[in-house]
Amino acid sequence: MNFTAMSNKAVLEDLGIRVQRERLNQDITQIALAERAGVARKVVQQIEYGRGCTLESLIRVLRSLGKLDQLDTFLPETGLSPVQLAKLKGHQRQRATSRHRRRTPEAR
Repeated sequence: MNFTAMSNKAVLEDLGIRVQRERLNQDITQIALAERAGVARKVVQQIEYGRGCTLESLIRVLRSLGKLDQLDTFLPETGLSPVQLAKLKGHQRQRATSRHRRRTPEAR
């Protein structure tokens, strides 16, 4: 599926459908999932209807469905490339640089 061509709303709806499908495949009611996850039933409904939720609620629901490990497939941990390591001289990056560089006093 090409998520980059989809709107945010469409991505939320697709994610909701997938959560609902997994819940039904496991034969779990919304109430039972909500209790397992420690969230309100309305939170499960909002996720399934593509209305969004907090990241913590999504993590709780995915953990309760036994699918939290799927996040590693979704967003794998990446290491630094050898080129980045050389540029950083062994230090880990702490912040991103702005695309707009400040003009030096000489360039004004």
